[in-house]
Amino acid sequence: MEMKRYFLELAYNGNNFHGWQTQKNAHSVQAEIEKGLSLLLGKPTSIQGSGRTDTGVHASQQFAHFDSDTTLDRPSFLKKLNGILGKDIAIYDLIPVKEDVHARFNAVEREYLYKCNLRKNPFDHESSWLLFQMPDVQKMNEAASMLLEYEDFQSFSKVKTAVNNFRCEIKQAFWEQKGHELFFHITANRFLRGMVRAIVGTLMEVGLGKISLDDFKVIIESKNRTNAKSSAPAKGLYLCRVSYPEDIFI
Repeated sequence: MEMKRYFLELAYNGNNFHGWQTQKNAHSVQAEIEKGLSLLLGKPTSIQGSGRTDTGVHASQQFAHFDSDTTLDRPSFLKKLNGILGKDIAIYDLIPVKEDVHARFNAVEREYLYKCNLRKNPFDHESSWLLFQMPDVQKMNEAASMLLEYEDFQSFSKVKTAVNNFRCEIKQAFWEQKGHELFFHITANRFLRGMVRAIVGTLMEVGLGKISLDDFKVIIESKNRTNAKSSAPAKGLYLCRVSYPEDIFI
């Protein structure tokens, strides 16, 4: 029987999950969706995501692929799967793709957003980093612009990670203030484990005057994680966009 491959477009609040990837004795986004899909389709069904977010990290746009031996009706499928899944996961779309397409390996660009609050917000305390001091945004943007000059980001990667290299092509990295909120945007072809949070934490040290722009440059060039500063809290980080070439879709 011919198998058909589909993409799920989804979002999730990461606060109640131990990350995206299925783990033994831990509540993960991947396991929750696979459980719902298997129930809906009547057979064990696995998914592969476009990226593996860490514990507490959110996604406003994530993709995952799975295979089915039946042609699925989009409106009915979305309604039923969203009804099965809990309040922390939303399935936005079901998209047919070519049979050899992979949600992770065919992605060409990813964007993350990091959110900070400059004053206490009772409606947002679980999904942003509350700052008690106003950082120098201009200085942080000067430092962020340096990231585009480099390709090796080992200094901002978790030490225990199974990757062949630490090269990433960063296409944009900047801070912007909107009222009492501060946002960091970063786009690249790929990201290393823990990379964005480590960058945000180190940029914040620049903004608070604890390290200089020259120090930031030295940290990047050292290729040593122990030289970078503490990672920003997971709760402020969102995977917000994943891009694919048009020719993968049916």
